[in-house]
Amino acid sequence: MRAVIQRVAEARVYVGDGGQRIVGQIGPGLLILLGVGKDDNEANANALADKIKNLRIFEDDQGKMNRSVSDIGGE
Repeated sequence: MRAVIQRVAEARVYVGDGGQRIVGQIGPGLLILLGVGKDDNEANANALADKIKNLRIFEDDQGKMNRSVSDIGGE
């Protein structure tokens, strides 16, 4: 399993010809592009989700990268 993680202020997923319909959207949080292999399983997914949830990649009040997506109430 591989993940590319990006901090976002907002994100949307559009589908259809010309991207007319929104099928998902979030506010401040993490946009994750995920690659899943045939040998990956639920345990791999859970471990990766926990790791991502606890990444300290958001700034605290002092400007240091010391807050997780859970800490900021992100999506």
